[in-house]
Amino acid sequence: MVDAYTNKRIDTASRVIKASAQVIYQAMLKPEALILWLPPEGMSAQIDTFDAREGGVYNMTLIYEGDEEIQGKTSENKDVTEGEFLELIPDERIVKTVHFHSEDTRFSGEMIQKWLLEAHPEGTKVTVICEDVPEGIRKEDHDVGLRSTLENLAIFTE
Repeated sequence: MVDAYTNKRIDTASRVIKASAQVIYQAMLKPEALILWLPPEGMSAQIDTFDAREGGVYNMTLIYEGDEEIQGKTSENKDVTEGEFLELIPDERIVKTVHFHSEDTRFSGEMIQKWLLEAHPEGTKVTVICEDVPEGIRKEDHDVGLRSTLENLAIFTE
């Protein structure tokens, strides 16, 4: 989807997870949990800095694994991101900025990532919304990655 006013791309994905919003929220704020479920299939993660408070910053590296030659945004097989936590509403919402370290201008700019948690009869509906997605991220790849991350979160928390 593209925002008609700003002409910026918005990617989104949702999934109902059979866990409480509290359990899911905590999994999003603990770096030792985050590195287990956040990386999409075929990737791993390491977190160098993680200050989970409004105004706090984080620095994370996603590493492409396997035999495939996938070009990372930062280096041959890595995506390095940093950002700031803009809003933390316990058990409801996390909003943060995402900046990719890349010499390729197609990945520059600030992406806003929102994680929304809503009560659902079967658990919690988790929605991730990425606003101002850099043009270098193919929509098809991003959609697959977001769905994979939500599946990992479900497996981790259910």
